[in-house]
Amino acid sequence: MTLDALVSQLRHAHGASLIGVVLYGSSASNEAIAGQSDHNVLVIVDAVTIDTLRALGQTARAWQEAGNPAPLELTRREWLGSADVFPMEYADILERHRVLYGTLPLEGVSVHLANLRLQVEQEALGKLLRLRRAVMLTRGDVSRQRNVMRDSLSAILSVFRSVLRLHGERPARDAVEVIAHIATHCGVDPEPFTSVLRLVKGEAMVDRDVEPMLARYLHGVELLVSYLDQFTLADEQR
Repeated sequence: MTLDALVSQLRHAHGASLIGVVLYGSSASNEAIAGQSDHNVLVIVDAVTIDTLRALGQTARAWQEAGNPAPLELTRREWLGSADVFPMEYADILERHRVLYGTLPLEGVSVHLANLRLQVEQEALGKLLRLRRAVMLTRGDVSRQRNVMRDSLSAILSVFRSVLRLHGERPARDAVEVIAHIATHCGVDPEPFTSVLRLVKGEAMVDRDVEPMLARYLHGVELLVSYLDQFTLADEQR
């Protein structure tokens, strides 16, 4: 299913209730990696009914089968009132989005650093715990270890971008630059992350290098979690 087809079916299902359809994330800012990046779509409506959700079942299934997460459906009121709950996601949407249909309401929508700081630390620790679990389940199989690194990088880069926002920076579009800036701020070795980025882009990683690289990659995430545990916003220091 294409984006145009998705928008057409969303318009048909929601009718006059549809306010906007928005593409966000890497696909909205020319950062997508062919065959690896999915299309994240936000749908803003006046109301969400059980009948509409049922009508969109086949559309959502087809969109997922095309390799994308199901569209994220929010009412206008929910969207305007939830930046404090999902500051990482809102910061990413506000910086990297493309309106496919209608409008993206923005009145009063802003991300506060105190909310962002709390979610970033929580997300980083959660990703570390999931990464450790995934490493255990590989049982030393190098193919699985490659997949663990490849599959986890996008989520870790999302945390990296949010850390840079905590430092008052607008994250670069280039992931290599994002990694380099994180290394400067947090004392994290950039090489494991740039190596995994090359792996995601299709470069080979020989078997003998996989487990040592995974160990360095895991250690880098551990250092990030430790850094965030001690991080204090400038206004909290006063």
